[in-house]
Amino acid sequence: MSEGISPEDSFRLQVLLAQDLKAIRIDESTLTLHALTDKGEASIPLSPNCREDKYLRQVRELLSGHALGSPGGYPVFLTRWTRHGQMAGVNLGKLLLTGEPEAVVAVVHSPGLTDELARHAWWTLPTIENARLMLSREAVAQGPMGRVLADFLVEHLPFLQDDHLGIIDTIAVLIHSQAVTPAGVETMWKFGRRSNTHFVAFLEMAAGALPLPLAAHAQHAELSATLANEIAAGQPAAVALERALSSQGQTFLDAAADVLERPETQEVVSRTLNAIGVYFSADLDWNQTDQPRCDACQAIAPKLEAAARLARCDDSLVRPIFARSTAIGSLMRRKIDPVTAPLLKDIAALRR
Repeated sequence: MSEGISPEDSFRLQVLLAQDLKAIRIDESTLTLHALTDKGEASIPLSPNCREDKYLRQVRELLSGHALGSPGGYPVFLTRWTRHGQMAGVNLGKLLLTGEPEAVVAVVHSPGLTDELARHAWWTLPTIENARLMLSREAVAQGPMGRVLADFLVEHLPFLQDDHLGIIDTIAVLIHSQAVTPAGVETMWKFGRRSNTHFVAFLEMAAGALPLPLAAHAQHAELSATLANEIAAGQPAAVALERALSSQGQTFLDAAADVLERPETQEVVSRTLNAIGVYFSADLDWNQTDQPRCDACQAIAPKLEAAARLARCDDSLVRPIFARSTAIGSLMRRKIDPVTAPLLKDIAALRR
């Protein structure tokens, strides 16, 4: 034991470290060391005999030396790898015994993360960022911890508030993981009515399976029948129009319009524009030169043209504007109005 550690703590730590430990965390506010064992949780109140920060450093060096066999303690060991999974030969479980938050983050980033390690890491450091990272691993998403992390992220989405990128990334992970319940999916979607940033990841990753779908356009069946031959032939404008008028298409357009009417950040704008283009152009050959030919095309033409324009939509429309400005909020919206106004007009044409 380190000579700087008080005798009573030294004895308690000796007894603790002789057990089969899964993880250790230190509550600096209460000066308490908590350990997760195969029998449950144990805790040791620390009794510093010097300045608290120095004492905690000594305790962590002791823990690191015991777990990793590194004489210099965890801080020296840490310099040999990064947060990007470069930890060849390291026993990830042992990192959770160092009492270092950074070690937990390293475990969370590791491609070797398992469901069991995720459970131990989560007990040690339950943060939104760690939940996102762990849920992105298939082994975790498909295991018992997947539902635990998904429920936590859905519950804590409102706390992200103005972290718009965090909101998008969190919902994207939840959709990708498929660990969230149907009720959780609906909850996330409803959050979009208060903060439209919540819609962006849905538009990107679940455009054909949006929750709480709206009714199809009143002319959906009629125009689908009129353009049946063109749709069957894969004519892109006709297929894109049918897609727009469907129940999912109307839900997509409603959410996209909500975002474009009042986006908060440049990232939200760029990703929404890309999502619109992908939705209307996906799996279609827009190099075709033939256009739908039918008696009713004169009346249908405005809608066909609107769908075609939306299919060409992407963030290149705003890139020159954003290259010259870092504006967000209302100022950004004024700057991009020449781009968003025509798009909103096309969306409205497909919803009337």
